Amino acid sequence: MNIEDLIGEFSVIGNNQNAEKTEYKGTLTLNLDENNRVLARWVIGKEQEQKGTGFFKNNILVINFNYADEQNNIYKGVVVYKCLSKDILEGFWSEKHGNPLFLGEERCFKMNNSYLFN
Repeated sequence: MNIEDLIGEFSVIGNNQNAEKTEYKGTLTLNLDENNRVLARWVIGKEQEQKGTGFFKNNILVINFNYADEQNNIYKGVVVYKCLSKDILEGFWSEKHGNPLFLGEERCFKMNNSYLFN
């Protein structure tokens, strides 16, 4: 698998970095910049936008991300995806100010396939 295989839009289902493992759904769009660095954009629910940049090696995708809340506080974190195939990503993430006892989790399914979630 190469980095170009991952470009596209994915449906995301995940759990937050908390004891309750609060579930969320959304989308993840992956693109490349002129240096083949990964550009990521998540939309969680229908409103929260997160952006990040990252890199890919040995079927592992690592993305540093950030987003702002309603009061414009900036949150930063990192997500690590194991690329099971070009269509399925399995990952875990942590935010700087998240609960250090837990990791968030995500599963991503490329949308041009039959793995769609509502």
